[in-house]
Amino acid sequence: MPGHALAGEATDAVRAFYDHPGLELEPSARDRFVDPARKVLDQNDAIKASGSPEGCLDPNLPFDDTDYDLAEVTKSLKFAELVKGEDAKVVVAFKVADGVARLEWKLRNVDGKWKVADIISMTKDWALSQFNCE
Repeated sequence: MPGHALAGEATDAVRAFYDHPGLELEPSARDRFVDPARKVLDQNDAIKASGSPEGCLDPNLPFDDTDYDLAEVTKSLKFAELVKGEDAKVVVAFKVADGVARLEWKLRNVDGKWKVADIISMTKDWALSQFNCE
């Protein structure tokens, strides 16, 4: 039976990326991800290790690849969580300079912990799983 909630454990897993901007690009945070997101992030790490400091990913994925004011985002941040079995979706909305950004975070429960499987922009045309980092 699907469960609706404003916030829960899946939301807490996503909130960490807004509390610590750039966390998704830190190799120490790989245990927070599962495929397909993990595969793309690992490919990005390999590109960086081979000498390209930029890698293949935009640095502001949780912020919808926009310039953002962290204080404004924090003040306007809203979460909606839907859990269905071992899968969850957390929709995040927040104010940006040109309106409101919305992202859908897909999560999977692995050994009792919510891990990010994908990040999808609902306001722009991208998904983490679709980045070609090869």
